[in-house]
Amino acid sequence: MSQPNINLQSLQLTNSESLSDAIRVIDVGDVQIALVIDGNRRLIGTITDGDIRRALLRGEALDTPVEKIMFRSFRALPASATEDEALALMRRETLHQIPALDEQGRVVRLFLLEELIKPKRRANPVVIMAGGEGKRLRPLTQDCPKPMLRVGGKPLLEIILEQCIDAGFQHFYLSVNYLKNQIQYHFGDGARWHVSIDYLEETQPLGTGGALSLLPQKPTEPLLVLNGDVLTRVDYGRLLRFHNEHEAAATLCVREHTTQIPYGVVRMDDLHVLTLEEKPVLSHYVNAGIYLLDPALLDLVPQDRFFDMPTLLEKAMQHQHRVSAFPIHEYWLDVGHPETLERAHGEWV
Repeated sequence: MSQPNINLQSLQLTNSESLSDAIRVIDVGDVQIALVIDGNRRLIGTITDGDIRRALLRGEALDTPVEKIMFRSFRALPASATEDEALALMRRETLHQIPALDEQGRVVRLFLLEELIKPKRRANPVVIMAGGEGKRLRPLTQDCPKPMLRVGGKPLLEIILEQCIDAGFQHFYLSVNYLKNQIQYHFGDGARWHVSIDYLEETQPLGTGGALSLLPQKPTEPLLVLNGDVLTRVDYGRLLRFHNEHEAAATLCVREHTTQIPYGVVRMDDLHVLTLEEKPVLSHYVNAGIYLLDPALLDLVPQDRFFDMPTLLEKAMQHQHRVSAFPIHEYWLDVGHPETLERAHGEWV
C-alpha cells in the first residue's frame, strides 16, 4: 500500500506556535495530528485532537505555546519500517498515527491506522466448500442445503462470503452438489456483491479436496479454501502474511480444543502407580477447516475422485512440501450440529 496523499509540511508546527495554530493544522490536515519540529526540522513532539481537547478542558488559552501541551514521549519508527511493522506497533499500543523518521530525526512518512487496515484488493481466489448434505442437521437440511441455513437473518454461506469480501477477496468458487440450485439462485454470478462467483459442480461427492480438481484453471496466487459451515472472525490478511513469511506450500488453520476427563487419571508403569491426576484437562489443536494452498499443490489432487483436505496435506508433506499451522484465537464455530447451530444464533451478531 502506498503512502496516502499527505502533505507532511502542512502538518508541521514550530514549538513557538500556539494552541490556536495547532487546531488549525489538525483541522486542515484531517489526520487528527500535528507534528512539532525544531529549527532543524527534527520532530520534538506531537499534538493530537485528544491533546487539544484535554488542554481546552484544563482552561488553556488559545495563545498557549504548543511547547506547553505537546506530547514529548511520542513513538516513532525508522524510515525503513514496513507497513506491517507500523500496524503491529499501532495495535500493540493503541495508536492511530505514527511518524517514520530519517537518521536526522525528520519526518519522512506518517503511518495512519485507518489506511493500514483498509482491506486490500486481493487476487487470491477463494473456494468455499458448499456441497455437503448436512445429514447431522436433519430435518433442517431436508429441503435446504446446510450453507443456506440462516444465522442472524442471513444464510451461513452469505456471512462467509461477505467476510471474505470485507477482507479484499474478489474471485470466488462455490463447490456445490446437494440442492445446488438454491445456492446458485441466491448468489448468481456475484454481481450483487460486486465480485465474481463461479461454481464447481460436483456430479458425485468429491470430499473437501476433490472439488479442487474442477477448477477451470490453475490460479497464480495462493488459494484460500474454506469449509462452508464455519463461522469465524479470523484475520485473513494476517493469515496470508503468515503463509508468505513462512514460505509454506500449505497453511492449515488450527484451533485449540480442550477436553476434560471426568475421572481421576492414573498413570502407571506396569502395575506401579506413578501419578494420580483428578479430572485432567487435555488440550489439542484441531483442524479449523481453513486452508491456504500454493497452486502447485493442485497437481496432487486426483480427477473426479473423493479426496479430502487432510489427505492432500499428507501427500504434500510426502512430496517434501512445507505445511505450516496457523493457530487462530479469534471466534470460531463449526456449525455442523444442532447444538452449534443454536449457539451460532445466540453468539453471532
